[in-house]
Amino acid sequence: MKFLLADIPLGKKWKLPFPVLLWFFLALLAVLLESLRGTVNNYVIYKHVFVHTVNQMNLYIEYPAVYNDHNHYGPLFSVLIAPFAMLPDNIGVVLWALANAAVLFFALRSLSLEKEKFYTVLLIGAIELMSATHHVQYNPMVGAWIVLAYVMVEKQKDVWATFFIALGFLTKIYPIAGLTFFLFSQHKVKFIGYFIMWLVILVCLPMLITPPSFVIQSYQDWYHSLVWKDAKNADQSLTFGMQDVSIIGVLRRTLQVKISDLVVLAPVALLYALPLLRFSQYKYAAFRLRYLALALIAVVIFSSSAESVTYVIAVTGVALWYVSLEKKTAWTTAMLVILFVVTILSPTDLCPPPLKGYIRAYALKAVPCFIIWVLLLRDVAFKDFSVKHGIS
Repeated sequence: MKFLLADIPLGKKWKLPFPVLLWFFLALLAVLLESLRGTVNNYVIYKHVFVHTVNQMNLYIEYPAVYNDHNHYGPLFSVLIAPFAMLPDNIGVVLWALANAAVLFFALRSLSLEKEKFYTVLLIGAIELMSATHHVQYNPMVGAWIVLAYVMVEKQKDVWATFFIALGFLTKIYPIAGLTFFLFSQHKVKFIGYFIMWLVILVCLPMLITPPSFVIQSYQDWYHSLVWKDAKNADQSLTFGMQDVSIIGVLRRTLQVKISDLVVLAPVALLYALPLLRFSQYKYAAFRLRYLALALIAVVIFSSSAESVTYVIAVTGVALWYVSLEKKTAWTTAMLVILFVVTILSPTDLCPPPLKGYIRAYALKAVPCFIIWVLLLRDVAFKDFSVKHGIS
């Protein structure tokens, strides 16, 4: 293990920790390999959110002559992707992928974990980051917005915490989970005010590049596209499709029944919220950090929109769970190994095809994350964090 945390010489004067080198090397390798195969469809979709916004073209209909699939990101994404979309594709796609890796790296670094724990988080998440980068996904940034919202609340910089929540919510919904951290804020009234302020500013921001009427219509179209996508994902689960890689998807695929999202989400929301009544535990950093991990995992494993490449967010949560443990037992180590095989390696060529097919068909990638989520839930519900723990 010490070798994995060692510094790698880069010439006579420069050294770089192996986990940091691995993190960025795998991300760069993934996007370069994907680019060499030709046009990267996901990046073309992202780019055209900007292009279509500027040209006042519907953001959520098909454009089969340009790209496959649909855009499902909010109108604000047009501003986020703009600096990359204005570059040549072969440059823009690489910089976009590296920006995603860098933003998540910065967010994790901002948690101020001990060096060894920070490097362990990078090692656990590096392959999942590579998988997401192969598809030049936005998911690393999505995870970063949640982490940064938590960090800013910890630093009592609620104006920036609410910025990251609003930014993430208005581009890909998931970071709305960061509102949980409102309860940990020392400035709750300001938190609410700042959040409303950022919602107004960021909703209006695309109006700098396109008329207000188009932006308002696009937000309405986005809502309808998400409703349509949720229904489609549920249908695809019954035919063992690539979407709905979630606990709900596991149930739908196994039982071959179109289970309503609410059947699972209602009790999950209650279980997630009840430990937040333990107000006396809020002052302990270990309790708060575990809630960050809980949120990162939950937004993925209970989402019908989750794909394999969305799990860079959930695996980040798992990594934070692991380094926050005050004691590593045989059970927790076994869970990490199972996660590594079933969740992280299963989509790669290192997984035997028959096993890969079985895991994909039944959305089993979600299961190890779910078990760890339950372990986290047990901790925040029952553990007494007044006792000295690994994160303080």
